[in-house]
Amino acid sequence: MVHELKIKPLYFSKVLSGEKTFEIRIDDRNYSVGDILILNEFSNNRYTGNKVIVKVIYLLRHEDFPEGIPKGYVVLSIKI
Repeated sequence: MVHELKIKPLYFSKVLSGEKTFEIRIDDRNYSVGDILILNEFSNNRYTGNKVIVKVIYLLRHEDFPEGIPKGYVVLSIKI
């Protein structure tokens, strides 16, 4: 599945450089390992036109780690 998501410029540049290898998101899209995320840079209430495409290679949900992940959130390990 492909998910189009907004991302702030600071985080966009960190993902693009490979420094940031995870996303923490509300778990409202039934994310799965193998999903593709199209991260669209969003600044000042508009899209900048920049995007980076990453693949979900691992994920953790509240059910996997209840003491570390709030209910309703997911941690997605990503790779360009």
